[in-house]
Amino acid sequence: MLDMIKCSTGGAYYARGEWVPADGNASAALAAKGFDAAAVANAKTGTMAYSILQAHNTSGDADNLKIKFDAMASHDITFVGIIQTARASGLEKFPIPYVLTNCHNSLCAVGGTINEDDHRFGLSAAKKYGGIFVPPHMAVIHQYMRERFAGCGKMILGSDSHTRYGALGTMAIGEGGGELAKQLLGRTYDVARPGVVAIYLTGSLPAGCGPHDVAIALVGKLFKSGYVKNKVMEFVGPGIASLRQDTRNAIDAMTTETTCLSSIWETDEVTQRFLAVHGRAADYKKLAPADLAYYDGVVEVDLSAIRPMIALPMHPSNAFTIEELNANLEDILHACEQDVQKLIGRKDVQLDLCSKIENGKLRVDQGVIAGCAGGLYDSIYEAASILKGHTGGCGDYALSVYPGSQPIMMELVRTGVIGELMASGATIRTAFCGPCFGAGDVPANGALSIRHTTRNFPSREGSKPGSGQLAGVALMDARSIAATTANGGILTPATDIDYDPTVPEYQYDPSSYNTRVYQGFGKGDYDALLKLGPNIKDWPEIAPLGNNLLLKVASYITDPVTTTDELIPSGETSSYRSNPERLSEFALSRRDPQYVSRSKVMRQIERDREAGKALPEEVLNVYAALTKAGVKNDPTHTDIGSTIFANMPGDGSAREQAASCQRVMGASANFAKQYATKRYRSNCINWGMTPFLVENPEVFELGDYIFVPGIREAVLENKASFTAYAVKPDGTVTAFPVSTGALTEPERQIIADGCLINYYRNNQ
Repeated sequence: MLDMIKCSTGGAYYARGEWVPADGNASAALAAKGFDAAAVANAKTGTMAYSILQAHNTSGDADNLKIKFDAMASHDITFVGIIQTARASGLEKFPIPYVLTNCHNSLCAVGGTINEDDHRFGLSAAKKYGGIFVPPHMAVIHQYMRERFAGCGKMILGSDSHTRYGALGTMAIGEGGGELAKQLLGRTYDVARPGVVAIYLTGSLPAGCGPHDVAIALVGKLFKSGYVKNKVMEFVGPGIASLRQDTRNAIDAMTTETTCLSSIWETDEVTQRFLAVHGRAADYKKLAPADLAYYDGVVEVDLSAIRPMIALPMHPSNAFTIEELNANLEDILHACEQDVQKLIGRKDVQLDLCSKIENGKLRVDQGVIAGCAGGLYDSIYEAASILKGHTGGCGDYALSVYPGSQPIMMELVRTGVIGELMASGATIRTAFCGPCFGAGDVPANGALSIRHTTRNFPSREGSKPGSGQLAGVALMDARSIAATTANGGILTPATDIDYDPTVPEYQYDPSSYNTRVYQGFGKGDYDALLKLGPNIKDWPEIAPLGNNLLLKVASYITDPVTTTDELIPSGETSSYRSNPERLSEFALSRRDPQYVSRSKVMRQIERDREAGKALPEEVLNVYAALTKAGVKNDPTHTDIGSTIFANMPGDGSAREQAASCQRVMGASANFAKQYATKRYRSNCINWGMTPFLVENPEVFELGDYIFVPGIREAVLENKASFTAYAVKPDGTVTAFPVSTGALTEPERQIIADGCLINYYRNNQ
């Protein structure tokens, strides 16, 4: 299925454009090419990633990095919480350019004025602390950063997981808000030097294939294996030259879905032209690996073998060629239905995909081209070319197009493309990330939407399984979405359509930015007051970690992977993003609706304990069972809270709310076999939740208690492992080993202090 992509079984050397496997013959092969032992020993320094990381590393230790970024970006789901965290920690001014965009503007009436209240807060913060404010409808976050900030050799940190500008020579990382708060306070992003995997591109894309076809194929190949997990994807090879810059940018946006840490590409005259067109020629420099560079793995991609792809619900890695899907339609769709059923976990809510088969073809209900991956000039232009002279008809099927920025919209208007799309029946929206997070073009119950967007997780399109609603999203490239539209909603690869793929050179007009974007970096009015709407609340006080922990398992999730969207839903819940207490009410609401009520019980028990009230009988029975089993315990110096278990939590969004909502609900720790991403684990740490690792989670289950004695000491002393005790309702006590994985010294202290805010208060 994905034979156009091949992964090496080990590391390899890239020696002047040729690959040498890192095996027993490597030294001799490299010597024959003129590389001595010293050069081979230093080959790890030959990657582009290594050079950029070291240029931003302040630690003096090449293996343990302390990074300071050139710029940062946040959207309106995250920037209020970040600024509130930094304020509580001693923020005085923004020390680097910090861009506040409003592309996640929810457009919801649910919360009344609170949506625009957040925007006014953001503008007032930009004026007070010296920031940059991009009003709603002007640009999605990542397109603005591409247009105005990304440049060769730079590093950018964003509070959105798709912070990826590698195709413009920028190593960008998406992290939770705590990491951005650290930068605002002049601190560093601490990470062990990541591994680097080469993505070696050859050939050129066939007509009708676009960036999402490449990206979906890569995600399908790499996600489940963890081949690039927490590593840097470094794009090299002759195939890069065949790709337009928009195509590179759109592929790059999707590298997040492989669970890599960041990305970087070779740059060339195409990159140079993009930056020059955007008035930033000085931000260009040639980036390429050194004559000899070592990579921890190699992914070979033959672009000429790429075919139109589709990622079926409910994950971007559920990848098939459209040709393969059409040839095995009923079997593949039935298997997908079963997987969805397992994921949703409700027999009364089903996604019936097989009923959409008509005369051996798949009929879809909706098409969307939008966001940082789909809303780019080239993709929209080619989609319009395919649709010219065609319509989607006047039935149930509808197409919506969201250009990624106002300048892109202006150019599409100037070239007549917007008019052509509208004439074909497409509706045109302003720059908005809504289709990516469930706040725009929510499909009907039971519908299947095809989207050139970034994710198709459960409820990402806005449906609510808990209310009996379920829809699905299949990810596709804009070109095949247009071909499907031209065919009246019957799934059609763009390679079946005869059209002119020529795209004229883009002309950038920044006038909309010049008239509307507030440029305040270095010009803060530091005595000014912030505009706080009635929904904007401070973070609640959080207690430091006690000597011991007693945790009740409030949710037990056995799915292979748990997304951050399951931990805290997106969509209409974002209306409450600035109110920690209100937002926390939605924690796990779509995955485990009883989680909040269970956690609240434990939170109240802890509050009562702190107030000197008697412990309830159930907790006293737990202590009695521990005593009977010979386990020393001290109820007066034991924090009580809730916890969850998930096999591998944290795939997906960088939104720190996935962790902060748990914390506000009284969670003190998570248990997992492994964490899907560094960013989610970092979010847990920054909110004072111990990120436990457990190899045998079957020793406890939902409703059991877990006692972790000496946890504060264990964390501060960085013990490799220690013993926890599972207590069953019948009093059975079982000891089992747990660990926290590697923790830096600041991370250990953050957990001990209770959260990042406390840490900075204690370490001014």
